[in-house]
Amino acid sequence: MSLSNWIRIRPDKVVVDGVELQHDENGFAMLTEIYHKHIGDYPKFFKMDVTCKLGFVATELLLQKENASRFVPCEDRVVILFNRSGSLNADTHYQATIQDKDNYFPSPAAFVYTLPNIVTGEIAIRNKYYGETSFIVLERFDVNVMARQILCGFQNPETTSIIGGWNNCDDESHFDALLFILSKSHDYTEETLAKDILEIINY
Repeated sequence: MSLSNWIRIRPDKVVVDGVELQHDENGFAMLTEIYHKHIGDYPKFFKMDVTCKLGFVATELLLQKENASRFVPCEDRVVILFNRSGSLNADTHYQATIQDKDNYFPSPAAFVYTLPNIVTGEIAIRNKYYGETSFIVLERFDVNVMARQILCGFQNPETTSIIGGWNNCDDESHFDALLFILSKSHDYTEETLAKDILEIINY
């Protein structure tokens, strides 16, 4: 595998570059535990919906492993994420606040997260990335479509690296993140990138 930095998060496991992180909690509580143990300096985390927390935690651990300069304005890094559920989890919570006309309490805090691309925005803001950010909703996990779209990010000659991958959350107990950092220097093809993504799935 040529991907030097990658992460896989499931409700019961966090694996970074092939090494499993130790944790006591599972599911949604595990994300908060990992945040406290390994990040801890971004209070806005507690306002995020689960999809955003998942992408945020995954990216933070990934960037810590990359061991590059952080929080410096960067125009040559792109963020491209995918999932199949969009922002459905946040949509459901927000719908509950407007469903009953006799108990109508629209929540601006919940409404913020009724777009899946909020997570890519949070990542870009946190890290001062000024390159393209995209969130693409697919019918299913399709490694070939993902590889093709991610490699398209390098069509901009200013792009030198991409944070890409899968960031899906059905609910607080069912989520899956598979993110990686891809450098232009790796000279990937769609087939070789798809192969490496499939290898990460085994963790």
